[in-house]
Amino acid sequence: MINKQHIVINGKHEKPILIDTTYVSNKTDLPIIVFCHGYKGFKDWGAWNLMADAFAVAGFFFIKFNFSHNGGTVEQPIDFPDLEAFGNNNYTKELDDLQSVIDWVYSNPDLQKMADINNLSLIGHSRGGGIVSIKAEEDPRIKKLITLAGVCDFGKRTAALGDLESWKTDGVTYVLNGRTKQQMPHFYQFYEDFVMNENRLTIKRAVSNLKIPQLIVHGNDDTSVFMAEAENLHRWNPKSTLEIIDGANHVFGAHHPWENNILPNHLTEAINKVIHFLNQ
Repeated sequence: MINKQHIVINGKHEKPILIDTTYVSNKTDLPIIVFCHGYKGFKDWGAWNLMADAFAVAGFFFIKFNFSHNGGTVEQPIDFPDLEAFGNNNYTKELDDLQSVIDWVYSNPDLQKMADINNLSLIGHSRGGGIVSIKAEEDPRIKKLITLAGVCDFGKRTAALGDLESWKTDGVTYVLNGRTKQQMPHFYQFYEDFVMNENRLTIKRAVSNLKIPQLIVHGNDDTSVFMAEAENLHRWNPKSTLEIIDGANHVFGAHHPWENNILPNHLTEAINKVIHFLNQ
């Protein structure tokens, strides 16, 4: 029987972090997976809940969460009712949120009755792939790293958000959410935070220094994060494993909302590759 729990913890930045856990009841010493969603994403996007079930059935304790400033709220965790929070988000806040979740795992005696805190892996999708790559390099509690359609360069993506001069003058730049049609704000603090923390936020530096196993999963029909980014990650860490899903797009065949009770084929293929990697 699959069990799910929903938890709210305090983050470091005055906003709560929503967590859910998925696992099979009456099991112990389950290896832990912490999953980070991507840009303009959330923990319940598309087929992520079905993905959580698949990992639970495969014998993992699966944790996913909303970044505290992703634009969701406790009352409305899906989509983006809090655009002010979204505008105040940045990469270092997301790294802090991930650390808060890992710290919560390590301080939770009830969780530790079921799961093995000494066997904790990170999975990140898209921008979340960059976040987990940096955290995996700097936190020795993490044993394995997996990116799904992960980005390789926060600097280029930050610069692409808007004209820097106008951004600084106006204090904000906007990005259209094609699905919700919202104009999503990025306050200028986003750029300032990147510049202030550029060395830490350089994904190339992080993966080049990794001392743990790394799996890179990417679709060769991804038009949001091109295959070249996966190839860069693999080149920077030659000990990593690169798995290419033929024909897969950026979200491995899923979309939001996902009303089918069956995982898309490409996402199933990606999950199977991750399970094989984690069980090695």
